[in-house]
Amino acid sequence: MIILIPFVLSLSKDTNTFKKNIIKPFFIYILECNDGSYYVGHTDDIEKRISEHEQGKISSYTKTRLPVKSVYIQDFMTRDEAINAERQVKGWSRKKKIALINNDWEEIKRLANK
Repeated sequence: MIILIPFVLSLSKDTNTFKKNIIKPFFIYILECNDGSYYVGHTDDIEKRISEHEQGKISSYTKTRLPVKSVYIQDFMTRDEAINAERQVKGWSRKKKIALINNDWEEIKRLANK
């Protein structure tokens, strides 16, 4: 998995040289659990969070449904955007989550109009 992290170059006041200021993204993710159910979460450290789920270190929901596998990840510029997206997706039906996982926007629209 490749994660692109945007950065901004800024002029350092001390040395008059450019330095990178990393803009850390936030993520929502969907995990498929061993029983076929889906877990939706958000984080600012996607690799660490998924690893914690896989090891049963967090979330009583996924901990009792191991193993889990990552089936969807989307990045956002702010934590608020990620939290809002997580809340929205958590409220979706299983069919709509599957359409998101499959990047099937026509199906998402169809299901939203039901």
